[in-house]
Amino acid sequence: MDLVLNVADYYFFTPYVYPSSWPEDQPLRQIISLMVVTNLGAVILYLGLGSLSYFFIFDHKLKQHPQFLENQVQREIKYALWSLPWISIPTVALFFAEVRGYSKLYDNVDESPLGLIFSMVSFLFFTDMCIYWIHRFLHHKLIYKYFHKPHHIWKIPSPFASHAFHPVDGFLQGLPYHIYPFFFPLHKVLYLALYVFVNIWTVSIHDGDYRIPSLFENVINGSAHHTDHHLFFDYNYGQYFTLWDRLGSSYRYPSALMGKGPHDHIKKLMTEGKLNSNGVNRHNNNNNCAHVKKE
Repeated sequence: MDLVLNVADYYFFTPYVYPSSWPEDQPLRQIISLMVVTNLGAVILYLGLGSLSYFFIFDHKLKQHPQFLENQVQREIKYALWSLPWISIPTVALFFAEVRGYSKLYDNVDESPLGLIFSMVSFLFFTDMCIYWIHRFLHHKLIYKYFHKPHHIWKIPSPFASHAFHPVDGFLQGLPYHIYPFFFPLHKVLYLALYVFVNIWTVSIHDGDYRIPSLFENVINGSAHHTDHHLFFDYNYGQYFTLWDRLGSSYRYPSALMGKGPHDHIKKLMTEGKLNSNGVNRHNNNNNCAHVKKE
């Protein structure tokens, strides 16, 4: 994160914001700057990636599904924008530790003891493993309703549900990305690239595009897999891969890939005359929702 902070200092903070008497490496200045950069970056990534996905990938027919809530997109955005500043507080503490040199982040490729490819692969598998267990922990009946349930309000998520978490939930599920460089060497540029990739992936598994090459259906945890997690609750906790769901007996083959997904349910309702171009007949709404597992 020091790369981003250096750019922000050079082009904005030093010439326009802070007095010249306040050095760039002063801890309080760094914390304040990191808070600004982190919050601004989070909002730009969330709204930018979410909008691109919503307007160019997300199938808006899914908004006719009986489990798609009224004004859901606006509610997702409002909840995420409320949550992100709270998530940023502990996140900035970790960024600050990185900037002060406590992580294993490095500048030069020549300094890599393992290589960039290995770092990238190990990052994905490490974070996938951690998120699986954190995610499953958040489903424990003693804490679920306090932290993770707000994210499960969105049974048929839009891309804007990707960051619509309770702050505790959002920070815990993002924690593996931030602690990785404290345990393993990682190039600073690769770290930033992976950070952007993580946000893209998080949006993509909420985008309602259930297509996936058949070769990877049983390996990659895509949007079809994650939608079943939202609908059926106890399955597909993984982030990128299905490995830990298989090891933890929580894997479910996506219903959308069996012709039983949200699109198929909408088609069924249309065939039965319970759905038209304006949405679901409210008189039939309760019956139409019966296929979704109750929490």
